[in-house]
Amino acid sequence: MDDDVVMLQRWRDGDRRAGEELCARYFDEVYRFFVSDADDLTQQTFLACVKARNQFVGLSTFRTYLFSIARNQLYTRLRQLPKAEHVDLEVSSLNELVSSPSGKLREHQEVAQVRAAMGQLPVDQQVLLELHYWHDLDATALADVFEASPGTIRVRLLRARRTLRGLLELGVTPNGGDDRLSSALREPDVDSDDR
Repeated sequence: MDDDVVMLQRWRDGDRRAGEELCARYFDEVYRFFVSDADDLTQQTFLACVKARNQFVGLSTFRTYLFSIARNQLYTRLRQLPKAEHVDLEVSSLNELVSSPSGKLREHQEVAQVRAAMGQLPVDQQVLLELHYWHDLDATALADVFEASPGTIRVRLLRARRTLRGLLELGVTPNGGDDRLSSALREPDVDSDDR
């Protein structure tokens, strides 16, 4: 049995330490997922996880379940912006919503270029690419997060990569990065890594 599931069951049975350990295990990863308001959104994600801990039925990994909650918290926050700042999640980009890229992406120039280009993508495509390439969620896990079939996710990944590649060709095309997304952008479109 998966250690996360064991910890979750202990937490459900009243073991607070198991819950604290389970949350601590994924805290940094969830924190890095958010570009802006990371403190607040991470806290909201784990509060929602605490409230919903009995709803997890094990159809995905706990990690996938937690990223589903994180994604929902992000979208809820974006929808709660004042009317003047209302966000259409299908059209708006993170560059329009936040003023600076995350610290991790600033470390490498190429990743910063990819991030800048990703900022031009719709939020759904940005979140999809980030969860797949930087948080290593496969198409099956992403299908749970986005409530779509794995086949639909593969098509969305393909379209998002093509759009991102086109944006990068307008600027500087990545040529030396060794992260998974940079590598995928240099290769012809195949969905073998999208499983």
